[in-house]
Amino acid sequence: MPTYEYECEACGHTMEAFQSITDKPLRKCPECKKLKLRRLISAGAGIIFRGSGFYETDYRSDSYKSEAKKDKTDSSSSSSSKSDSKSESKSESKTESKSKSSDGKD
Repeated sequence: MPTYEYECEACGHTMEAFQSITDKPLRKCPECKKLKLRRLISAGAGIIFRGSGFYETDYRSDSYKSEAKKDKTDSSSSSSSKSDSKSESKSESKTESKSKSSDGKD
């Protein structure tokens, strides 16, 4: 439930009220008892999310988490072997291109 700010137009008294969104605005000032209270428009506190975020998967069951770990270790071992072969082929092609360019300049 949000906190609303109010100000009395008669006496200048300011206050905060913790109300439901569906509640009607307060009208009576607690200080001067006049019906001059008005709700102020403010930026409010808002919700601030910090960190990596909140996801549906953050609260999965233990069995799901254990399966996910298994899948992750399996995929990481296969992807690391693929990346190794890619880096080897890149280094081979670089050395070949260097030798061709040096041969052409002689």
